[in-house]
Amino acid sequence: MDKAELHEARTNPEFLNYLEQTRLDAIQTENISALYEVLDSMLILDLDEEKINAIYETILKIAFEKIEAIVNSGKKLQLQNDELLYVRSFYEHAIEKWSYNDFNGAKEFLFLLIHIIEDEKLIDAFKVHLIACSKEIDLDSFYDNCVDTHVMDVVEQYGYFIINFTFDVNTYIHDNLATLQNEFNNLKHLLD
Repeated sequence: MDKAELHEARTNPEFLNYLEQTRLDAIQTENISALYEVLDSMLILDLDEEKINAIYETILKIAFEKIEAIVNSGKKLQLQNDELLYVRSFYEHAIEKWSYNDFNGAKEFLFLLIHIIEDEKLIDAFKVHLIACSKEIDLDSFYDNCVDTHVMDVVEQYGYFIINFTFDVNTYIHDNLATLQNEFNNLKHLLD
């Protein structure tokens, strides 16, 4: 979208009413997909920050409840349909904590993600994140020094996550296995 199209969308009462009605319906029905549609639109259009934060909180609340139900049923989350969005919400929350240098909070969410999803590629990527948080590498430094920004994964299910690095992931995990095991031991109480 160019500036004129963004301005048109920001000031179009029909579109803004559609967003608001979709938001209200999605909250009522706990439709995380529709909530993300509204959230993403509001972020792109740089709309009401208070509403954006409220939508994000609602997404997290729904995700927490749904993830708990899935995990309590003995299953792991798949990277498809709404479950992908539940994983996205936990991941975004971990990244948000990390961006504020809340390394412990980020580690907790990353640890949980590692144990509740069923996708080895993403699990390994989250292990890389967890190791970086354990070493208290700030998010900007991690992004600048560890993330391969030249590779864009075209697989839609990975589009929300940092999964491409400037090093071999398996070697990195192997070289940092003691750090990872220490974190797993410190955080295992979260799985009880």
